[in-house]
Amino acid sequence: MADSSSCSQWCTATFFVAISLVLAFVLTISIHGGSDDRHSPPVDQIIKRNLSVNASRTLRSHGFHVFATLLQFSPQLFLSSTTETTIFAFQDSVISNSTIPLEPWMIKQLIQYNTCPSKLSMKDLLEKPQGICLKTLLGNEYIKITKIDPDKGLVEINSFLISHPDLFVDDQISIHGVLGPFSGLDFHGENNQFEDFIHSPNCDEINHNLVLKSKIRLEEWVQVVNWLNSDGFVSFSIGLNSVLDGIFQDSLNLTSVTILAPPYFAFVSLPSPLMERILKLHILPKKFSYRELIQKSSFKTLVHDRDIKIKRSNFSQVLGIDQVEIIQPDIFSNDKFTIHGISQALEMQEISGSF
Repeated sequence: MADSSSCSQWCTATFFVAISLVLAFVLTISIHGGSDDRHSPPVDQIIKRNLSVNASRTLRSHGFHVFATLLQFSPQLFLSSTTETTIFAFQDSVISNSTIPLEPWMIKQLIQYNTCPSKLSMKDLLEKPQGICLKTLLGNEYIKITKIDPDKGLVEINSFLISHPDLFVDDQISIHGVLGPFSGLDFHGENNQFEDFIHSPNCDEINHNLVLKSKIRLEEWVQVVNWLNSDGFVSFSIGLNSVLDGIFQDSLNLTSVTILAPPYFAFVSLPSPLMERILKLHILPKKFSYRELIQKSSFKTLVHDRDIKIKRSNFSQVLGIDQVEIIQPDIFSNDKFTIHGISQALEMQEISGSF
């Protein structure tokens, strides 16, 4: 009996792999149209190397054989002009149990509709406002976050639950397993023809309103300044407060930031324009947890065209910015601010680009 069950599972897996290989071949031909692929862009080659090994293996180990094989042999299905991608993989049974014949172009559209041209970990998704829409690789089609439960760590997109969060996450790619494709398969027109079977929510007005609501307000900056003052970062909070109006006016479109706060800030006596410039070096225009800082080597700051370089000690897990260590990671975090304590202020020579 056990042998029969084992054989059944093996045969099923083999069946899905065979289907996937055929799909990969057909879809690859349809994408390239028989053209020479020797001039593929470097980003394609780099991401393909990452996907074909670890990501595909992880998907296959969790039963997503179709996505694993397509990802390995036709990674161009999941790529965009950007270097970041989020894939929402649905189960093999969606294709094998379909009551209607799925043409290659239909499968291609389903896959691209389940893929976003940006990297979104489960933590990123949980921090999004419920109802916000996300762009997909399928033209101007969007998917919508229909339910978020931060306490239980649950997210639904187009009413489908993310059943396998963070299956695979690296610097550029996030992969989650979901219970189904984000669009149903409906008949339209005559002669049982499929026409526009992808049904995307109307997101223009929804996204516009949510983005407006999610921008950082001046009073939220003031609350953070007060928190810094009460938690021992007195001189830094004084400096930030004195130039807060300028920072706020220059950053009206920010929806989240990371603040690198030193315990002592010696530049409060400098002229306001220079002090504001130095303070902006301590602010990143997006939220980054300590774990996310580990994953990259440089980050943009509010100083135009000035990045900071993140370094890790060879002998410890301590992160540093040049010679300045991050000694209190994640000491404050809400939906718009993350604060990390650093050992000392970043010096003025870093403003001039000397790291």
